[in-house]
Amino acid sequence: MTGRQRRLPFRRRAATGKGQAAGSSGDGAMSLVEHLRELRNRIGLALIGILIGMVVAFVFYDEILTFLKAPYCNLTTEVRGELSERNNGDCTLLLFDVLSNLTLRLKIALIAGLVVSAPWWLYQLWAFITPGLKQNERRYALIFVAASTVLFAAGCAMAYITLTNGLKLLLSLSGDGIESVLGATEYLGFVMQLLLAFGIAFEVPLLGVMLNSVGILSYAVLSKSRRWLFFLTFVLAAFITPTTDPFTMLALAIPMAILFEGAIQFARINDKRRARRDAAEGWGHLDDDEASPLDASPSELPAEAEPVEDQRRYDAIT
Repeated sequence: MTGRQRRLPFRRRAATGKGQAAGSSGDGAMSLVEHLRELRNRIGLALIGILIGMVVAFVFYDEILTFLKAPYCNLTTEVRGELSERNNGDCTLLLFDVLSNLTLRLKIALIAGLVVSAPWWLYQLWAFITPGLKQNERRYALIFVAASTVLFAAGCAMAYITLTNGLKLLLSLSGDGIESVLGATEYLGFVMQLLLAFGIAFEVPLLGVMLNSVGILSYAVLSKSRRWLFFLTFVLAAFITPTTDPFTMLALAIPMAILFEGAIQFARINDKRRARRDAAEGWGHLDDDEASPLDASPSELPAEAEPVEDQRRYDAIT
């Protein structure tokens, strides 16, 4: 009997079903090679979606550029300087080298493509993670993906709303006899940096919700750290806002503080619900480092494993 034949009883039948990767076993188990192959396929599909988003953004480049220029164009000609007055009030951004036209288009197309295709590549991430989660964990992960998308969009919207006032304050600080001439690459890079800073910052309170949901961070710890959380929120807002003006800093810090307070209240409700559940199951009296009682009764094997059929195949070959 060869080594290959001796391993036959331990092999499981490959099956492909809804929500199950090709090449995985009937019980959802996948080998390391299959995980890597699945990851490769998901990354490839995500990159294809991003590439399509870039093409769409490249086609609508003028519309996107107009949208990004709007906060600057909404300023008065007195703030924008004599260059706008000489152009009959039109807002003008300058390029200072030959390749800037191409690099600017590619940069805007890449970032806009990432934003446009976000639902697609987030779905690919979700589809890769889902088979390894339990049913309740899948629900939490789905809520997290949806909430993170909404919070990121809300942060970008807040940054865009406050951008005009921030630019007005910064450009008016130069004084008499000094005119601010903005380069297109520098200005658009500044705008996208601000949008990303706000979007990512709005995601931070969601991290506290995640840690509490999996039982790592309790309401008691969050409540005790409330003052430090609010203080660090304002410090973080002062550091990550590229405008460095107090108006933009407050526009970021105040919503973040509100989101943190929402995360603390979520932890309070969730911890009470978890305590009631543990008390109903008889685990409420156990310490954190004490093991819960185990159910030693035997359980039925899943039907997907089909050990009898595997044994029949083995006997037929041997």
